[in-house]
Amino acid sequence: MVTILSIETSTTVCSVALSQDGKQLSIREVNAGYSHSEKLTVFIDEVCKEGSVELNNVDAVAVSKGPGSYTGLRIGISTAKGLCYALDKPLIAIDTLKSLANCFQLQTLNHKHQTLLLPMLDARRMEVYCSVFDSKLNEILPVAAVVIDENSFSELLSTSRITFFGDGSPKCKLHFQNNPNALFADVQLSAKGMISLAEEKFQKKEFEDVSLFEPFYLKEAAVGKAVK
Repeated sequence: MVTILSIETSTTVCSVALSQDGKQLSIREVNAGYSHSEKLTVFIDEVCKEGSVELNNVDAVAVSKGPGSYTGLRIGISTAKGLCYALDKPLIAIDTLKSLANCFQLQTLNHKHQTLLLPMLDARRMEVYCSVFDSKLNEILPVAAVVIDENSFSELLSTSRITFFGDGSPKCKLHFQNNPNALFADVQLSAKGMISLAEEKFQKKEFEDVSLFEPFYLKEAAVGKAVK
């Protein structure tokens, strides 16, 4: 029996899930701004208690690797690495956008949809982090930082139906809401989207080097000068 603790902090959502053999045992999550430093360790304790699993009995720790918020990613990944060091457990890294796409699949499990999936994370102004997947979560276009305008994804939209979702998708709705090939869904990032992906990586023994692993920021942080 494989027990995995999954941590998602790459956006304003702070989410922690505990699973066994790919099935969710317990979950705690909140979308209340960047409260990760206050909520994360509390949620970890709560999901373990609810799932009746001692923290030192988990088989691995999975963490959302990015892209996303610099601060959120640092908090989640440093916590995950700390747990792996202390408990001597393997670390599993999950692509944040693929996890978001999986959240869409879980939310629409009983509905037929033949569209490409385009999860997007807000990267401020009119920019988003996004990638494109088919309905089986095969990557069609790799992750990229894209500035949204009326010409974005025009080639894909001319030939395929696309479902946009994630906290960056409202930027696309401004331009594409009248396009018949553009669909929009309300899907929130959650650690539940990591569960099956983490289980698959565990079975394949696709683990990270805990000492060397770093967040996938996609872009360098823009650090301004301190104001006195």
